[in-house]
Amino acid sequence: MRAPPDKDRRLWPATARVAHERLRGQVEGVPFTPGKAVQVLVPLVDLLRAPLGARERQLVLGEGFTVVDREGADVFGFADKDGYCGWLPEAAVGAAPAPTHWVASVGTHLYGEPRVSQAQHALPMGARVRVSGSDGRYAQVQGGFVPASHLRAIGDWLADPVTVAEGLLGTPYLWGGNSRAGIDCSGLVQLAFAACGVSVPGDADLQQASGHEVEGALRRGDLLFWTGHVALVVDARQLIHANGFTMSVAYEDTAACIARVAAEGPVTARRRVQST
Repeated sequence: MRAPPDKDRRLWPATARVAHERLRGQVEGVPFTPGKAVQVLVPLVDLLRAPLGARERQLVLGEGFTVVDREGADVFGFADKDGYCGWLPEAAVGAAPAPTHWVASVGTHLYGEPRVSQAQHALPMGARVRVSGSDGRYAQVQGGFVPASHLRAIGDWLADPVTVAEGLLGTPYLWGGNSRAGIDCSGLVQLAFAACGVSVPGDADLQQASGHEVEGALRRGDLLFWTGHVALVVDARQLIHANGFTMSVAYEDTAACIARVAAEGPVTARRRVQST
């Protein structure tokens, strides 16, 4: 089922066969379901527009996902953090204990034993794990051990989204990316604010509705928007963004960036989102 013209398909949890129950009164002719709550079981997975389709966003280990429909080896549903809808391999999600901690470093590794050894997996920033024990240096989590210094308890957030973004400098640009392995402009903003306990949508046009418009001087952490793009203000002179110009997360002089992009369009909004 396609979203009606006045609805955003990215936030429309329905297929031709079934709709999530929150669409009651908006959809007719299909059964409704409360969906099935699961977690992402792999370090990083693409959220696709259609089975085997294009990447729209990515989800990380431990994130909540609500399954609405199935087709072959894939499931359709939405990310619990922002309602973004899409398809995942069914093998990538399932039941798991509630996470207790999150990866607060730009990334870490899962080891088979509590010491420097062959890493089993790379875990991206924001990945959620359940800690069952610790020797002070390594925390035991599902499947292995993670350096304890790379984890924080869920609810123990960082303070400054810009500092989070700066930790990702040099990360390669990737359309729909949400991790140190590759990230796009809105993925950088979403990750930076999530690390500070603030939820914002997954795409730049959706993020533009977050917070409130800035009328006066910009300050650190404010967001500048162009059509299809977003950047974080670092200070009075520069911004930081994941961009297709450098193909990376990079600093750029704000005035120079605005002038460079002017041929494609002007700044469309200046927004301030409250961080913790």
